[in-house]
Amino acid sequence: MISQVPDYVYQHKVVDYDKNMPLVFIGGMPRSGTTLMRAMLDAHPDVRCGQETRIIPRILGMRANWLKSPKERVRLDEAGVTNEVINEAITQFILEVIVKHGKPARFLCNKDPFTLKSIKYLKELFPNAKFILMLRDGRATAHSIISRKVTISGFDINSYSTRDVLTKWNRAIETMFVQCNEVGSKNCLPVHYEQLVLHPAAETRNILKFLSVPWNEAVLNHEKHMTNISLSNVEKSTDQVQRPLYLDALTSWFGKLPDDVMRDMATIAPMLRRLGYDPNDPTPEYGIPDPFVLNKSRTAR
Repeated sequence: MISQVPDYVYQHKVVDYDKNMPLVFIGGMPRSGTTLMRAMLDAHPDVRCGQETRIIPRILGMRANWLKSPKERVRLDEAGVTNEVINEAITQFILEVIVKHGKPARFLCNKDPFTLKSIKYLKELFPNAKFILMLRDGRATAHSIISRKVTISGFDINSYSTRDVLTKWNRAIETMFVQCNEVGSKNCLPVHYEQLVLHPAAETRNILKFLSVPWNEAVLNHEKHMTNISLSNVEKSTDQVQRPLYLDALTSWFGKLPDDVMRDMATIAPMLRRLGYDPNDPTPEYGIPDPFVLNKSRTAR
């Protein structure tokens, strides 16, 4: 196992890195605030997340496909490619990508939304890892995915099928939410996007406490630290995350979803109610924003 690499230096010291590091994984459904969450953490001087790697969820998906195929499983076993070998290889692969795709930091994190479909497996590989699961009203997420033409593998975006997107949102977020609960509250923290936007100070204090990261007010003003935050030109949220916290996204879906979908919402997306959203309310009240947020919204206009 690689335990020390000369070109990984933090504060002028060579840093050891291994699977026991306190890594942070941020995930959830795309368009649920994952980019905002990682930008806020990236503004912290002790944390580095960086852009989506895109390759980490793919390697996890490959492993999942191997396990689904009994024939492939037999072939791998016959070749001596046991679960132990695969797990060690994937551990090192993920570790190398997270450590080396950005600048060194005291706390390293990864933000690839669908990585959290593998929370339980990642917890086995990285015993000290913690997970932040971003949750958002699925109706807002679906509207955002379709209106911004976000490409997601397996999602029918071209037909603008809100029903299909919501159905797949429900399936994906249920997988992540169940696993988040299974690894326990000490390891996985669900964060509602709406509450992060409305009450950023309280939410980020709770998040940093969960991660055992010292408090720093920079997380409340991520837009002022963009020179220190690496952004990707191919991520759809890049333009929005450069702005201060804003409230428009909370209600932009109101009145935009098809009537038949709204009528069947409780059946299409039962996870809405499970996550605390009322599927029958077409214009939900998510809460009253803090004065700090209102002031930011005014000055940003």
